[in-house]
Amino acid sequence: MESEAPRVRLDPWSEGDLGLLRAMNAPELMSHLGGPETEDQLLTRHRRYVDLSADQTGRGRMFRIALLPAGEAVGTIGFWEQTWRGQQMYETGWGVLAAHQGRGIAAAAAAAVVEKARAEGKYRYLHAFPSVDNRSSNALCRRVGFSLQGPCRVEYPKGHLMRANDWRLDLAPGAGGTEGPTEGPTESPGPAPASNDILTT
Repeated sequence: MESEAPRVRLDPWSEGDLGLLRAMNAPELMSHLGGPETEDQLLTRHRRYVDLSADQTGRGRMFRIALLPAGEAVGTIGFWEQTWRGQQMYETGWGVLAAHQGRGIAAAAAAAVVEKARAEGKYRYLHAFPSVDNRSSNALCRRVGFSLQGPCRVEYPKGHLMRANDWRLDLAPGAGGTEGPTEGPTESPGPAPASNDILTT
């Protein structure tokens, strides 16, 4: 018998979520992101998340993933403005604590964040840039409805080019997210992820 899909709620990132960010900084969760960050880096990231969640101009949002019914904080997810190959778009990223991986939580949260990005009505496309070596993250992108555009290079952490896959989802109303590859080079400097993206279950 197939298990029931998890129910999640996306809560806006707040001042009280620093502890969750520290938990997400565990070595096993940062293996595709250049390793754990320093405390100063975490504090800077936390401030950026809080500021983004308070923004009302459509620049994006960061969320705490709450597992229902208890509302336990189990991960992070968000979307934010980015420029990719000369075009403005949204980028997304997510992470789930190790103890809660393998249960479909990231997929449920990603589906929810797609709808939140779509509701902004600001950009046509939502992109994700998982490492080519992160099989679970790439599989999740396909499961949620992203279309693979091809390999690329993104700068993450700062100063380090990471080989990634460019996944794209069409946010236009009624779009199925199955558009074909974009034209242009597949090896070019790209955006630096702004969150623990590309860490998925």
